[in-house]
Amino acid sequence: MRSHLLNDTTADRYRRSVTEGVERVAAKLATTTRPFTGVTVDDLTPRIEGIDLDKPLHDTTAVLDELEEVYLQDAVYFHHPRYLAHLNCPVVIPAVLGEAVLSAVNSSLDTWDQSAGGTLIERKLIDWTNERIGFGPSADGVFTSGGSQSNLQALLLAREEAKTDNLADLRVFASEVSHFSVKKSAKLLGLGPDAVVSIPVDHDKRMQTLALARELERCKEAGLVPMAVVATAGTTDFGSIDPLPEVAELCSRFAAWMHVDAAYGCGLLASLKNRARIDGIERADSVTVDYHKSFFQPVSSSALLVRDVATLRHATYHAEYLNPRRMVEERIPNQVDKSLQTTRRFDALKLWMTLRVMGADGIGELFDEVCDLAAKGWELLAADPRFDVVVEPSLSTLVFRVVPSGVTDPAEIDRANLYARKALFASGDAVVAGTKVGGRHYLKFTLLNPETTVDDIAAVLDLIAGHAEQYLGDSLDRAC
Repeated sequence: MRSHLLNDTTADRYRRSVTEGVERVAAKLATTTRPFTGVTVDDLTPRIEGIDLDKPLHDTTAVLDELEEVYLQDAVYFHHPRYLAHLNCPVVIPAVLGEAVLSAVNSSLDTWDQSAGGTLIERKLIDWTNERIGFGPSADGVFTSGGSQSNLQALLLAREEAKTDNLADLRVFASEVSHFSVKKSAKLLGLGPDAVVSIPVDHDKRMQTLALARELERCKEAGLVPMAVVATAGTTDFGSIDPLPEVAELCSRFAAWMHVDAAYGCGLLASLKNRARIDGIERADSVTVDYHKSFFQPVSSSALLVRDVATLRHATYHAEYLNPRRMVEERIPNQVDKSLQTTRRFDALKLWMTLRVMGADGIGELFDEVCDLAAKGWELLAADPRFDVVVEPSLSTLVFRVVPSGVTDPAEIDRANLYARKALFASGDAVVAGTKVGGRHYLKFTLLNPETTVDDIAAVLDLIAGHAEQYLGDSLDRAC
């Protein structure tokens, strides 16, 4: 069994095995004509349940053959231009190369003596991102597993900076379309069930700052503590960007921590022409970025950035076997000192490779392309009487629904849209997401693939309308 360990004696075997795996994936990518096969849970489950994990195949080729059947042939392929559903991006090749390197070397980014150069590369990327945000020399941060963890850590820091022992008095303010992790984080941090105050949004799905001001004033008058305001730069459903300068002013006036959840909108940090859309982000106390959304990185690649490095002390714990206090005096950089995680992958390498091969402008160009595509898609939807589109996009998301002619029952329209999404997924021709707006069912395009074209959008809209019409026709036949 030692022959399977990666070391100096098995380098050739490693090269052959990885090459064989890469060849399989490359062949699949080259021949995939749809984002999904339409396989059902009932079809796929028996294939996987029938595998006896206590009986290994002892052969890489045989295992890859099996993997083809249970995974590769039915995977959902985000690189396909008609995958238009969630916040999943196609990935750039330099980042995939970085993934291969970091997996093989397997550094752990918790302490210097486990990562050395990896520690310094991550710190350099944190500094680079902080410069892009507009933070000063006192800024810092750390890579995380994703936006939810970054939001959790940001609110942990905000809770500690609020300096109160009565958690029941703490309040967090976020828009009604903010990420669900805000409420989840509040619960994990021991805050009360009423801790998160939902702020209404305007027609463009941006936080109403007048409403925020009223709620902050009400909080103070009630003797409560405005712990934090979470502004979103790219909401999950709409891609909307809250008015960051106005939010910053209110946070300053009411002494509230300002956190910007830019998990989606962080791509604007590299944008060549749309960076101004997130002006004001530099006034935040903390910022969440997900490079694995709009920087075209493989999952996971995310970070929490803070304007003041001193606030990261709230996540610092020392253990003699890991990061004893004396290491601080010796100026030994241990990333675990500022992370909620201990063992942690060298995910920063993927972004490092991307920047060194493509440059920030290359990333920005790709993100600008999908934002431009969304604007064209909105024009298409707004001009098509078959659809109702909710809001003009700020980033690359379109929320809409089929409104069949002659159908006035909202519940029937809901059912037609739900059916259309399900039927489209079952066909494998395209993948779209869904959400609710005003209690009604809508469909959603999240455009993160620069290879997607306006023609792709038009074709998928036709498919959706066709499935909805089919449902309504079948429904009418059943009624008769």
